[in-house]
Amino acid sequence: MSWKNCSCPVEVHLHEVQGSVQSACECCSAHSHRFATVSCEPITLECGDHAHLVTFRTDTCNGHYHEFSGYTTDAFAVCDGHVHYLEGETTEASGHTHCFKCVTHVENPTKA
Repeated sequence: MSWKNCSCPVEVHLHEVQGSVQSACECCSAHSHRFATVSCEPITLECGDHAHLVTFRTDTCNGHYHEFSGYTTDAFAVCDGHVHYLEGETTEASGHTHCFKCVTHVENPTKA
């Protein structure tokens, strides 16, 4: 993705993001973690669309947690709004990482 300011700025909005990471089986006890966060403000892409930076820390399980920081895809229209796809791999903790895939919530779901 190319990150560059554009003469047509995207309206400021955030997205809720929540989910579970895939189970880690390479360590002594298979387990997963959950996460919930809010994206950063939109970053205008060269194509005129936008993406968001998403950062989170998972819940603690088996005495450890994981972190993630990365960017969503550009927007996909749904109903009267849009969502973004996000996938990645967490930081390593207790000798393993976790992968995840999720879709953000629709922006401004309460129209507040």
